[in-house]
Amino acid sequence: MRARCILLHTALVAAVACSRAAAGRAGLVYYESYDPRSLDPALSTDVPTGEMVTLAYDRLTQFDPDGRLEPALADRWTASRDGRRYVFHLRAGVKFHNGTPLTPAAVRVSFLRVLAPGTKGGRPWPLYPIAGAEAYATGRAGDVTGMTLVGDSGLAFTLTEPLAIFPKFLAMPVASVVPPPPADPAERPIGTGPWRFVAWQHDDALTFARNPDYWGGAPLTDTLIVRIIPEPLTRAAEFEAGRLSVIEVPFGETARWRAQHPHWLVEKPALRAVYVALNNRRGPLSDVRVRRAINQAVNVPEILATVYGGRGIRARGAIPPALAGSDTTRPAYDYDPAAARRLLAQAGYATGIDLQLWRTAANVELSRAAQAIQSQLAGVGVRVELVERDASSQREAARKGQADMVILDWWADYPDADNFLYPLFNSGSFGPGGNYAFYADAVTDSLILAARRTVDEAARTALYRRIDDRVYAAAPWLYLWFPKDLWAHRPELSGWDLPVIFNGQRWTHARLGDR
Repeated sequence: MRARCILLHTALVAAVACSRAAAGRAGLVYYESYDPRSLDPALSTDVPTGEMVTLAYDRLTQFDPDGRLEPALADRWTASRDGRRYVFHLRAGVKFHNGTPLTPAAVRVSFLRVLAPGTKGGRPWPLYPIAGAEAYATGRAGDVTGMTLVGDSGLAFTLTEPLAIFPKFLAMPVASVVPPPPADPAERPIGTGPWRFVAWQHDDALTFARNPDYWGGAPLTDTLIVRIIPEPLTRAAEFEAGRLSVIEVPFGETARWRAQHPHWLVEKPALRAVYVALNNRRGPLSDVRVRRAINQAVNVPEILATVYGGRGIRARGAIPPALAGSDTTRPAYDYDPAAARRLLAQAGYATGIDLQLWRTAANVELSRAAQAIQSQLAGVGVRVELVERDASSQREAARKGQADMVILDWWADYPDADNFLYPLFNSGSFGPGGNYAFYADAVTDSLILAARRTVDEAARTALYRRIDDRVYAAAPWLYLWFPKDLWAHRPELSGWDLPVIFNGQRWTHARLGDR
């Protein structure tokens, strides 16, 4: 462990301790399974970093725990009829934790910093729709022409093409606003958010203190401690001992917790998809009959029950049920080994085929699911070799198209069906963009782009459903399930809600005490 403690300043720590003693309020204790990569929004590429950035910083817009878009630093915005120009107006009186006033110029400088090649940001793409942003990020332009100041409180964005969901992009962690100039955002974040950074002891814990001047109302609790606890069973023991405020219930403990602690549990459909990407460009998998046969050869409900504790919803497409555009009535691929064998024979593989399925031991449940899939596919003559690698090697092989099949868990970046269609099935998203199935279809591409440009919500939802119908028929994946998150909270905790999106919980209304 790198025992390195970073203190914002001793006076703040002392003030927090005095405040807790005076108020008699216990601090909230959350956890991450591994240390954040950084506390710099520009480097936010992982869930722990995104969650910590969400505590200390604000964005122009934000998501509530149910994934609804809300005003944040911008208290209102307008869009042109064609969806190409947006004007965001900042709320008055907001200051950074160091007292610096928030201005439209500060937001512009913050976004330029994210895009600047020297920042080496991991995921600046949410800002790429802005005219000139990608050219600036790649060093081909000296400024972002599509980002201009409007009066004393406004900031206008002109996009390269219409994008109806652009305000959702601005709620992502990478679009968090840092003060000019940021001294050390990676280790000492200074934002406008509800929690002020206090300390970070790497691989051990992060400490935050309530921001009494927060524009949205100060948090109800004085401190929030985020511990780093990699092992699920260790987290469970700490929770049951009263040393964690909330916990995700370990999959192997699902039945026990449902029986022993039903009043502590909160369950919600997550904005995630578990699936096996079938490389549509490799050998037998280029034949849709083979891909459909694989879907019919696997008993998904059985694996969901035995491996995932039933914590999921059978996937009948790529769009989770909680999002507009999902079709929960679409017929699923039936478990029918005999039909699967017939399809393989029609495709010319009556004697079977040999494939590799890549998995990572880092995800125990998906690794076990891969084993079950291997066993069931053997029953129809699909001989599967399991290739186990670390997560990074698995991801790299998938990006390069070197894997026949790879089992994956896709987490939403933003709560919209577009996030389960554009990166996963657009041919321009091959490999690193998210399309690990290397699915390519000109009609699908055109429909996805049409949906992005469609301002009318009902019309856009209809397009999403049409796209999902078309892709599902092509079976680019072995469709598995949409997970349901199952968490437990301490009985004395109130005001906390399980978020469907990773940056949808800010702990402002949470408190410990008699209920």
